[in-house]
Amino acid sequence: MNKYFEYNINPLICYLGKAPSEFTKKDIIDFVIKNEIRIINFRYAANDGRLKTLNFPVTNYQYLDSILSYGERVDGSSLFPYIEAGSSDLYVIPRFSTAYIDPFAEIPTLGLLCTYFTKDGLPLETSPEYTLKKAHQAFQQKTGFRFEAMGELEFYVIDNDDRMFPTRDQRGYHESTPFTKYESFRTDAMRLIAQAGGNIKYGHSEVGNFTLDGKIYEQNEIEFLVNPVESAADQLLMAKWILRTLAYQYGLDITFSPKITEGKAGSGLHFHTRIMKGNQSMMIEDGRLSNIARTAIAGYMKCASSLTAFGNTNPTSYFRLVPHQEAPTSICWGDRNRSVLVRVPLGWTAGSDMLSIANPLEIGEKLEAPDKQTVEMRSPDGSADIYNMLAGLVVAARTGFEMPDALQVAESTYVDVNIHDKKNEAKLNSLEQLPSSCHESALQLEKNRALFEACGIFSPALIDGTIAQLKGYNDEHIREEIKKNPSMMMELVNKYYHCG
Repeated sequence: MNKYFEYNINPLICYLGKAPSEFTKKDIIDFVIKNEIRIINFRYAANDGRLKTLNFPVTNYQYLDSILSYGERVDGSSLFPYIEAGSSDLYVIPRFSTAYIDPFAEIPTLGLLCTYFTKDGLPLETSPEYTLKKAHQAFQQKTGFRFEAMGELEFYVIDNDDRMFPTRDQRGYHESTPFTKYESFRTDAMRLIAQAGGNIKYGHSEVGNFTLDGKIYEQNEIEFLVNPVESAADQLLMAKWILRTLAYQYGLDITFSPKITEGKAGSGLHFHTRIMKGNQSMMIEDGRLSNIARTAIAGYMKCASSLTAFGNTNPTSYFRLVPHQEAPTSICWGDRNRSVLVRVPLGWTAGSDMLSIANPLEIGEKLEAPDKQTVEMRSPDGSADIYNMLAGLVVAARTGFEMPDALQVAESTYVDVNIHDKKNEAKLNSLEQLPSSCHESALQLEKNRALFEACGIFSPALIDGTIAQLKGYNDEHIREEIKKNPSMMMELVNKYYHCG
């Protein structure tokens, strides 16, 4: 057997000896019967960003084949606010490539993510996974390239404060035990996410840590490997579900909330993106960031304000987007700079033989530089609508390729300084700023909706629903109101504590 399959942690890949993209209905049925699976779970994303579930007992072969072939009906009006109750029946059809063993079920259980279909047997135009699929198809047709992505999933673990080996406030970055308390929880979660199909790069403790009202709050991060954009979204959705369920079993609380309290690090959901042609990355040319990558960045700059409608979806999001908290406020990009909106991280382009410098016995081994260059969008947070945010990024990248002045836009928005340093005030004042509230984000989406509706990607009903939801928070003057009534911030934090 191919080593890729033999040493894979995912039991379906090991058993079937093939990649998930090649799983068929016959494969799933064979696995279910041979492994005595007795429950099938259909799972699908709803408007609140969380997974919903249907449980099916596997009582006989015919019923198993039927549910895998035809799916089931669900009430769309209970899942999405913009679907009317009078015509709300939808089908959910399983995607076999997403099959996984449920790590929490006592009865042997197989789960699958699903796609929504209408009464006419067509994909639901407003559904999150189909919007992302349409966005990627249009990008490929217009550019000839593929779009890949991965997420950096930040979250806080909350527990009773034991006051032993405390970590310095806001100094938790890459801390080790015993100063970090939840490494075993994090690594256990990573194991389960990987078994369920997540391609994980690494995990670590993050900057944020503090105590409040007898509780310890410790920030962690799990970062994924770059994948086709549709798979990247599925993996993040599954990871959130696994983290929450495992935390419940551990007796812990976790939150992906953008901001928990003032002056402490918020939790982002940064997205790294990469443009591919075949198996070749298009991000680097002659040892520097390529014009193709810069063109996509120009599209990110143009769409940045309206992308917050999908990536920063409740009032607490805008408590995070403030200066000096490693979160962006200005629409600009730069190399390795954490104060910018789009960051170009290190990409293994130095040409130095670092391996043999660190390990003299390895001198003489010729290594090719890995294809790891990405660009990182830093505005989204844990409240993000994962599928729509990634669809928006794909639309923004395609928009860059449709802009005749893309390279000039990229040049004018590039910064190589700390944008919040007082001596760079003139540069800061020349840049557009991100929205400061859901209300402002809604106005920006309204203004740029044609970019997202082009090619039939974001349906007008979805855009209308998003705008209405954002305006419904009535947070136009939220920052002024909180200055007058500071307790209001914690009321909002508690209200949206389990967002996304």
